[in-house]
Amino acid sequence: MTNEEIHQLAQRLRIDSIRAAAAANSGHPTSSMSAADLMAVLMARHLHYDYDAPENPLNDHLIFSKGHASPLVYSMLLAAGAISDEDLLSFRRFGSRFEGHPTPILPWVDVATGSLGQGLPIAAAIALCGKALDHLPYRVWALCGDSEMAEGSIWEAIEHAGVWGLDNLTAIVDVNRLGQRGETMHGWDLGSYSRRAQAGGWHTIEIDGHDTAAIDAAFTEAAATTGRPTMVIARTIKGHGASETANVEGKHGQPLRDPGKAIEELGDVAPIRVRVASPPGDAKPHEFTADPASPLPAYELGAAPVATRLAFGQGLAALMRRRGDVVAIDGEVGNSTHLEEVVKQTPDRYFETYIAEQMMIATAIGFQVRGWTPFAATFAAFHSRSYDFVRMAVISRAKLCLNGSHAGVSIGEDGPSQMALEDLAEFRALGDSVVLYPSDPNQTVKLVQAMAEHDGISYLRSTRAALPTLYGPDEEFRIGGSRIVRESDDDQVTLIGAGITLHEALRAADALAAEGIAARVIDLYSVKPLDMETLTAASLATGGRLVVAEDHWPEGGIGEAIASAFADADERPRIARLAVSHLPGSGKPAELLADCGIDADAIAAAARRLAELGPQLAGTAAEAS
Repeated sequence: MTNEEIHQLAQRLRIDSIRAAAAANSGHPTSSMSAADLMAVLMARHLHYDYDAPENPLNDHLIFSKGHASPLVYSMLLAAGAISDEDLLSFRRFGSRFEGHPTPILPWVDVATGSLGQGLPIAAAIALCGKALDHLPYRVWALCGDSEMAEGSIWEAIEHAGVWGLDNLTAIVDVNRLGQRGETMHGWDLGSYSRRAQAGGWHTIEIDGHDTAAIDAAFTEAAATTGRPTMVIARTIKGHGASETANVEGKHGQPLRDPGKAIEELGDVAPIRVRVASPPGDAKPHEFTADPASPLPAYELGAAPVATRLAFGQGLAALMRRRGDVVAIDGEVGNSTHLEEVVKQTPDRYFETYIAEQMMIATAIGFQVRGWTPFAATFAAFHSRSYDFVRMAVISRAKLCLNGSHAGVSIGEDGPSQMALEDLAEFRALGDSVVLYPSDPNQTVKLVQAMAEHDGISYLRSTRAALPTLYGPDEEFRIGGSRIVRESDDDQVTLIGAGITLHEALRAADALAAEGIAARVIDLYSVKPLDMETLTAASLATGGRLVVAEDHWPEGGIGEAIASAFADADERPRIARLAVSHLPGSGKPAELLADCGIDADAIAAAARRLAELGPQLAGTAAEAS
């Protein structure tokens, strides 16, 4: 296409963005209009993408970090012939795939990017994947907005991409000056972005974002730059091309009042079909060698206690020997989460993201875009730093296997800043998530294997303390299961724990047995989904008397999960919920468990109180009896 033809394409992209927002009576046409020239040049001359085969591993990747510019995304798909005009005009309607912000419900969209600051980190991860895992020459392009450049996650990505030398990555910053409520932090000061990116190891190019020739030259220069990523910093005008919106404040996120006039000002360009170049060649992604028969670690009953965090690391290392698609991502705590076990055996699939938890999760998301199975691990408390990335990963329909170690007051002297007491609630709240809390090293190893098979987001909470081995290495554990560790026909109360509190429950059961009170003990290692069959049977067998102990705040934890699950049951048990009820300090693990009322003594005391009350089932069946 000639420069004039590309200009006409850009005008048509603006027109279709206006039309989509007008049909929906909502959306962000002005943010789309500022970047239309940038995307027109990219489509016409630089992008290599087969829209008929979005699964082609050689396709370039285009990530809209400014996901609110979705009218431009859909207008580009229309121009490429991938969708129909009817599709475009279904924008934001109930039941339409063309949502307010793009999601992978569309095969041409890699990830959901409606939360600003996420697209560039994920783009950097996909670029790293191309070099380190796929060994393929695709390029990654990320369109960023200037408002989101205030997000810390953007600068995590810039630093990591610079250190990784990602010369297959180009960030395009649409500096249109206006944010949602006024001017952005740096306005049209292109140098402010350029200087900081250069300090992070990037090559930068400052251009007029409405000059077709300048854009083309910048993209050509970016592709020719080696050893470092490139940032094209483009001065643009928000709402460009229409007098109603061009550089006018207060127009963000609104359809135009007079779309007809704007379309006329843009030249009323007829629909344009652009032939986007398909990627050359037929190379396949690299495959790492694996031995499916490689043994899993096994821990002997009665041997020295083993921390589940160690079993996690050793179990993951074994999984990576068995499966060539599994990768490990560390938040610079691998000597504590024991990802160092992976480094010993499969260092080519281990990635260090340092103390940058948002980048850690973005790396996992980017890797799974390309079909890899990522495990990312850090201290459980630090997952809260990256929670928005995990939340958005649900919308991206991503497959993530996450580990949080050093959870709860049982970590001891480090104190409350390191004690994750809300992580179970965080991960339970995610749609279709899996939350696991093993109590034993052999159980941990088996659950790590199960996580790799799960298609979605799974989270495994591991403990710092070494714990006795309860199960043999040949026992199996499924997601959604539990394990009755102790039971008899005479059980009067059920004690439920997971992780550290399961072992406290077993000690409590011993103390109760000495007093003539028989207690059933359940290892609720699958916090979500719950094993309601086992819980219901235990409730019926023990007169509806349940004691739940957890090293977590009461809100959103195991006790609340069980109480919610029984809320609509015909026969509801009485549940004594023991959880961390006040802000802990530093101390020995045993001191802290006792202080918070979740140790064996507290569990036994709660069980005695329930046993003294008699059967507690509430419901028609119990009342009738």
